[in-house]
Amino acid sequence: MTSIKDVAAQAGVSVATVSRVLNSHPSVSPDARTRVLAAVDALGYRPNAVARSLRTDQTRTLGLVISDVLNPYFTELARFVEEEARALGYSVIIGNADERPELQDHHVRTLLDRRIDGLLVSPADGDSPLMADVARGGTPMVFVDRWMPGVDVPVVRADGRHAIRDLVAHLHALGRRRLAIIAGPAATTTGNERVEAFREALRAYELALPDVYIGQGDFQADSGRRVTERFLALPEPPEVVFAADNLMALGALDAIRAAGLRVPQDIGLAAFDDIPWFVHTDPPITAIAQPTGELGRAAVRALVDIVEGRSPQSVTLPARLVVRRSCGEPASDQRSNL
Repeated sequence: MTSIKDVAAQAGVSVATVSRVLNSHPSVSPDARTRVLAAVDALGYRPNAVARSLRTDQTRTLGLVISDVLNPYFTELARFVEEEARALGYSVIIGNADERPELQDHHVRTLLDRRIDGLLVSPADGDSPLMADVARGGTPMVFVDRWMPGVDVPVVRADGRHAIRDLVAHLHALGRRRLAIIAGPAATTTGNERVEAFREALRAYELALPDVYIGQGDFQADSGRRVTERFLALPEPPEVVFAADNLMALGALDAIRAAGLRVPQDIGLAAFDDIPWFVHTDPPITAIAQPTGELGRAAVRALVDIVEGRSPQSVTLPARLVVRRSCGEPASDQRSNL
């Protein structure tokens, strides 16, 4: 599919000049206008709604669309994004997708209408035609935490595979063999990646991950509660439940307590995405921590690089295991991030 960048290259002008021509801006010279229109005809380019939203003047404003503002991980991420943007002279407008692809796309369209200079997105779904249009249309965009395969923009994320491997090794050393996972949505890259990393880590210890030990969640507390209730009703319940995000872990904890069971004496609990609350639960929850501050700052720097004409690379940072006492660890083994 022909993009606005292709038109600019064919005409020998900038993307901004093409945008001005397509939007009938009066500041374009007759010669440049003629060349752009000739390139449009030659390439068969048809501007879509996203392409028409390209701006010629900077507003010093960035858009941030996060998956769920009620998730403490994303709340913290938004805080660091705003701090870094402010330090670089930009303001941030935030949209909350609430893990709903249609609401995500609504916020993206609204932010484009607000003439933002660039867009940070943590996608709520793995397939959005709008995101592909935004990328092809030339709007500066960076994915943070999650990404969409096939959409060619920089991605700033954490790699949790090594930390999950460390978690499984830790559980194995504690003598835990029946391990279950509450997975995130299969439509998200992080949902798929964490399940596959968990399965691979178990395989290294010749441990199985039967289908009954995989519960499909949606990164919300209610799904963690429902899946854990199902786990507990099995003839042979798991010895440890690993929730693929913090809200599902809290839902799992609710279900365990409602069943009259104790953590970790009756069943262990671990989580992906450490949050400050986990040190205050009884017992404190063993978790995998992402470098949230570094991710937020790196995402803003990558986006500003694009806005200002530079070409940043994708960034992958390591997550780490934080050992506490929710899986049967002795008190002396606790290594928290306080």
